[in-house]
Amino acid sequence: MKVSTLPATVADGVFPAGCPSRTVLDHITSKWGVLILLSLSEGDQRWSELRRRAEGVSEKMLAQTLKTLERDGLVRRDAQPVIPPRVDYSLTERGHELTALLIPLVTWAFDNAEAIIGGQS
Repeated sequence: MKVSTLPATVADGVFPAGCPSRTVLDHITSKWGVLILLSLSEGDQRWSELRRRAEGVSEKMLAQTLKTLERDGLVRRDAQPVIPPRVDYSLTERGHELTALLIPLVTWAFDNAEAIIGGQS
């Protein structure tokens, strides 16, 4: 099997400890980050929908993850001026670009999880 290699400019930049890409990778590859991004790839969702989809996420972690992804420009928060308050979350253009790359990775993980966890090759 042929293994793809990183472009030299990326390889030279991504491995040093101070590379900003490490922070971005930490945000987008966290367990909750991936699940929230994948959920939003299916369309706009409210807080309660995201919490239901990402089973096991605490309110604190969901809020923290959404704030981080919003600050990174991957998620858009749209607060509606209605009573009761309504907030919708959606992906930005950059978020859609990212989830197009994440979906094959998550699909591979799903397809291979049982064999990997079971210790098979």
